[in-house]
Amino acid sequence: MSQLVVIILAAGQGKRMQSDLPKVLHRLGGLTLLEFVVEAAYALDPAEVLVVYGHGGDRVPQTLPNLKVTWIPQSVQLGTGHAVMQAMPDTPDEATVLVLYGDVPLIKQTTLEQVVAQASETSLGLVTVDLDAPTGYGRILRNAEGAIQGIIEERDADSQEQAITEVNTGILAANAGRLRRWLASLKQGNVQGEYYLTDIIALAAQDGIAIHSIAPNATEEVLGVNDRLQLASLERYLQRVQAEELMRSGVTLRDPARLDIRGTIRAGQDVIIDVNVVLEGQVALGDGVSIGPNVLIRDSEIGPDTQILANCVIEQARAGARCQIGPFSRLRPGAHLSDGVHVGNFVEIKQSQVGAGSKINHLTYVGDSDVGKRVNIGAGTITCNYDGAFKHRTIIDDDAFIGSGTELVAPVKVGAGSTIGAGSTITHDTPPGQLTVARNRQVTIRGWKRPVKPTSKAP
Repeated sequence: MSQLVVIILAAGQGKRMQSDLPKVLHRLGGLTLLEFVVEAAYALDPAEVLVVYGHGGDRVPQTLPNLKVTWIPQSVQLGTGHAVMQAMPDTPDEATVLVLYGDVPLIKQTTLEQVVAQASETSLGLVTVDLDAPTGYGRILRNAEGAIQGIIEERDADSQEQAITEVNTGILAANAGRLRRWLASLKQGNVQGEYYLTDIIALAAQDGIAIHSIAPNATEEVLGVNDRLQLASLERYLQRVQAEELMRSGVTLRDPARLDIRGTIRAGQDVIIDVNVVLEGQVALGDGVSIGPNVLIRDSEIGPDTQILANCVIEQARAGARCQIGPFSRLRPGAHLSDGVHVGNFVEIKQSQVGAGSKINHLTYVGDSDVGKRVNIGAGTITCNYDGAFKHRTIIDDDAFIGSGTELVAPVKVGAGSTIGAGSTITHDTPPGQLTVARNRQVTIRGWKRPVKPTSKAP
């Protein structure tokens, strides 16, 4: 079997996007359009993936420096045929070339495998699709026997040709040597004055090459993104597909249309997700996790049987088993809750470890802290971790009880079993097992009168 070289065309400006951002850098399901296509290409185990870019200068490779591709600049955009020419010089004649498009993000591996299987020195694979409304697409021209003879772009088609509903998706696979010769024969004799890659189909037919059409399983696989309406339409389709995959794996979605997945999700059985939940990046949900409405979880791991109540934000954090989080809690990067932790309303935690069975239930900030087991932190407590230049840690040992309205000024350590009286400002380590109170003595000033604004007299 010949080696496979994938060429992805990503040089288009995308004027209808009405954006300074190159079209292939717009996002779908959390990834750029181009990342989707590169992922599909690598599923085929190619020898090389080449991306032809142009509009936006080096912005595309600069934005995606970690893509394992060879970047090919197209300094002047003279059409799709010209773009493929830029990627051909080092491709051996015996290779198979697969042409993909950076703005057609949802193409599936199974479809690509079929089209590549049709490419040889005597045949060519072409992905086509029937559309009820084919506006904007090149039409497939067949002879009386049904064999493909060529493609006519819509702007160059007459009314009879425009009535054809079978259209070209642009995705094709061919022998590299033959493709190189066809590219060299392309002319600019069209309305746009460009080198159309589609013209090679007629050249192949003239050479007696069998042109095999491959139909995708779903039309959405081959739909391109040319404006924001199309981008939004594909977004909703992708979200529905991902929601269905989750439900098949044992997840209950209260409303599949009101879940957004922008990354990779691993979910156990009997997970329940309420409406308006957004899952971003790498998210792992253990068995029995329950997520309330209006929750954002990004790059986090949630342990089995943990309950996340409404309106929480969790990012780059971990929660153990049987935790209760929320409502209105925020776990920032580096927050790690052990098993059985309770974090309540309007609590913010970052860069902190919270031991098993501890409770932080109301209106509290815990930052840069190590909280032990079975600790109770009262409402309105603050760890004062930042001195204006450096962060300092607070250590709260097992079984400590922190009274409401306490300020723990780091670096400071609260001993095991300590009790801190409400309203205290703790600036020194506290001994284990003792009550520590740090507040001014209450004083009542008798006879004091509150100032009163003078009343103005009418003239």
